[in-house]
Amino acid sequence: MSDNPISQEAADAAVAAALAAFAAAGSVAELKAARTEHAGDASAIARLNALMRAVPKDEKAATGKLMGQARGRIEGACREREAELVEQEAAERLVAETVDVTAAPARRGAGTRHPLAQLQEEAADIFVGMGWEVAEGPEIEHEWFNFDALGFDPDHPARAMQDTFFVHPADRHLILRTHTSPVQIRALLDRELPVYVVAPGRVYRTDELDATHTPVFQQIEGLAIDRGLTMAHLRGTLEHFARQMFGEEAKIRLRPNFFPFTEPSAEMDVWQPNAKGGARWVEWGGCGMVDPRVLLAAGIDPAEHQGFAFGMGIERTLQFRHDLGDMRDMVEGDVRFNRQFGGLV
Repeated sequence: MSDNPISQEAADAAVAAALAAFAAAGSVAELKAARTEHAGDASAIARLNALMRAVPKDEKAATGKLMGQARGRIEGACREREAELVEQEAAERLVAETVDVTAAPARRGAGTRHPLAQLQEEAADIFVGMGWEVAEGPEIEHEWFNFDALGFDPDHPARAMQDTFFVHPADRHLILRTHTSPVQIRALLDRELPVYVVAPGRVYRTDELDATHTPVFQQIEGLAIDRGLTMAHLRGTLEHFARQMFGEEAKIRLRPNFFPFTEPSAEMDVWQPNAKGGARWVEWGGCGMVDPRVLLAAGIDPAEHQGFAFGMGIERTLQFRHDLGDMRDMVEGDVRFNRQFGGLV
């Protein structure tokens, strides 16, 4: 009877167990775990190999060859199975990630900015192109900026609660601005002369929502303060703006009017060839030379500097420009309205 602790049967059993485990592995991760179990330091083949020191000297060569062949079969089988699993997983991943280029794409409407926002930005860009600055201010404004600095008398109807939204409590004298003119006052206080600013933004009035009015709307106002400015400069500026908004054939006219913060003041009309009921002049906005009291409120000597101001509604401009009959369409959020202007296809 041989004293060799390593037998052919034991080696074959270790190899057979390893090959079965490798064949059963369904993924590279499972194969890695099987390799650790059947070829690692605690495996059956490793335990057999540890017995080599007890093998008789005259059998060491044959036993060493036996163990080497056993380990080789195990390592070879592991490599072959790993190559198979890598190829299999790559094929499965390719199928899972396949894109059907013949399938119809999921169509999603491309959104865009609201036409009022687009028009407001376009109007501001026209004045930037003339060298003016865009100025902004708070929508919650103090009465002094909104009324007092602009020459509104304490008993002026616009200061009544039925016309203006007051922030509670009323003794704080905060309101939702009724125009963007307060931005002009802030511009005069913050900037060195001369001043050429345009102030677009949202304003608030206690109007009912109807075809021609909204309680929240957009305005764009302009202010120019310099030496020697006259009504001719005002008219030229407004004519250029009208042509940019409505086309080279656009015409405007100025009619005498009254505003607390301009003197002389004028109502500005624009010619509408497609107006409902026939071509006619329609009111577009107000304008005039800045009242000397407004300049004094901003610390400007009216004997040295003069200026003009104007303002018009963005909704009204959009209405004229595209022959829209009902202003409510602009604020009700119906995407069918936006589609007319290239949005949400």
